[in-house]
Amino acid sequence: MNDKWSEFGEIVRLTGNYVEHLIDEGTLSIPFQKSIPRGEDGTAEAAPRADMALDPVRALKELQETVSTCRKCALSKTRTLTVFGSGASRTPLIFVGEAPGAEEDRQGLPFVGRAGQLLTKMLAYIGLKREDVYITNVLKCRPPDNRDPLPAEVACCEPYLRAQLEVVQPRLICALGRYAAQTLLKTEVGISKLRGRFHNYHGITILPTYHPAYLLRNPADKDKAKEDLKKVKAFLNEARP
Repeated sequence: MNDKWSEFGEIVRLTGNYVEHLIDEGTLSIPFQKSIPRGEDGTAEAAPRADMALDPVRALKELQETVSTCRKCALSKTRTLTVFGSGASRTPLIFVGEAPGAEEDRQGLPFVGRAGQLLTKMLAYIGLKREDVYITNVLKCRPPDNRDPLPAEVACCEPYLRAQLEVVQPRLICALGRYAAQTLLKTEVGISKLRGRFHNYHGITILPTYHPAYLLRNPADKDKAKEDLKKVKAFLNEARP
């Protein structure tokens, strides 16, 4: 039985490699929802299987286990814990920040420090609780001294984020802060111009707003963040079936 599964796995791996070759040549196009992040050896990693589409809790758990042992970049040498994500396994709204901070690195949970407390209040402002949404970051490991993520680190982690999106199936991404917004939208436009406007990320609507940590330092911009949150609420109300 094990030999049969090994043979089947090899067939799947080779098929995946061939499909990716066709995509690279431009002879085949696959929509975002079908994309499969792969490692350097060509094996599938972090992607939910088709039979797990109806079991998002299990899919996220398996993906989290994969992330917990990730050694793709140097952040694996300095982290305490990986910070995968938390919240509802299937929800129309996902919040994406930049990277874990010191408290998140210690607990292994996203947005649990002072910025996280403010995020909880921001959710309450539009009638939501943390368990109603999904919360994660672009990076799953804390950069030393909370520096900005490096492009190579983002390249390693973004497939994990895309796999999370495939499982959670949100209708709206709320990008928290300059770096999350710029990373997802592949732009250098500042957050003051990006915020409050709807954009697109692989077919999913995205609305950038200020990061809670920024709002703690700049409370004068909280009213602007509230305007953005009202747009989030209105979008979700309009998107309801």
